[in-house]
Parts: sequence; structure tokens; C-alpha cells
Amino acid sequence: DGFPAARARSSSAWGALGGMSGPKAVIKTVDMAEEMQTDAIEIAQEAIGSYMMEKDMANFIKREFDKKYQPTWHVIIGKSWGALVTHATKNFIYFYLGDIAILIFKSG
Repeated sequence: DGFPAARARSSSAWGALGGMSGPKAVIKTVDMAEEMQTDAIEIAQEAIGSYMMEKDMANFIKREFDKKYQPTWHVIIGKSWGALVTHATKNFIYFYLGDIAILIFKSG
């Protein structure tokens, strides 16, 4: 049906810290073009650096993706959560920045 199901589960044990520039991105599952992956990581880094509350980080990432890649994007971010989502083909990324798990996907 063009909407593969994807599972994601956060666990801080999966995180990996990077060097002095901040946490390194560790991609766990992806169905997304390289350029979009790079944008996802950079936008998430900006969100984490700019906001204290996870809901504000998620809102920032969603707004940026809706602007750049057309609606409707969904974002889940945090240290402990689980998800099972259906997403549009080539519009899914699940990754870590340090111990923060980030899931960005498009549906609808």
C-alpha cells in the first residue's frame, strides 16, 4: 500500500556520544534520501541546542520538515518511548543524538 510499517524503541543504552562538537548521530533505521537524512540530523541538532523541552524540540523539527518537505511530518523525541508507525515510502528516519532518540516520519 506504499506505507511500510516501522518499529522504533528508544533506549539510552543505544546512544553514542561524539566528540567536542556534541553528540554523534547514530542512525538506527532509515528509509530516506541522503540529503534529507543530513537535514534531519542538522535540524535535530539545532532543536536540541535551542530548546529545553522535548515537545518544543519536536515542534521545531516538525515545522522545519513541513516547510522544506511539505506536510504532514510527525516527530517523536525523547529518552524513553516506543512506537509503531506507518509511514510514506522514503520518508522515515530513526536515529540517536547522544542518548536522545528521534523519530521523524511522514504520513498522510
